Amino acid sequence: MARRGGFPGGMPGNMANLMKQAQKMQRQMEEQAKELETKEFTATAGGGAVEVTVSGAKKVLKVKLDEEAVDPDDVEMLEDMLVAAVNEALEKVDAESAAGMSKFTGGLGGGMPGLF
Repeated sequence: MARRGGFPGGMPGNMANLMKQAQKMQRQMEEQAKELETKEFTATAGGGAVEVTVSGAKKVLKVKLDEEAVDPDDVEMLEDMLVAAVNEALEKVDAESAAGMSKFTGGLGGGMPGLF
């Protein structure tokens, strides 16, 4: 006798329970994203001559320059150190974000397309 309703193969649980779980996960992910935005991430370059702080929302909050880094004859070096420090700080944000998301995706490598 054929089964009516449900999923072929007998998927465990019911659809309402799955929807509740998905909504709970979405709320937790939103809370984590808000928490990440309030954090600050700092990186340095040039042996500490340049220090950049960014928010979890990827906004530059502060740039600190050592006097030795400001050489009018070598502006290109200062520019390179700024780029390096900003990129490293942003990578820290991405790493923490990815670590947080892996709690929800179970390490599926970025989650499901269109959802994360």
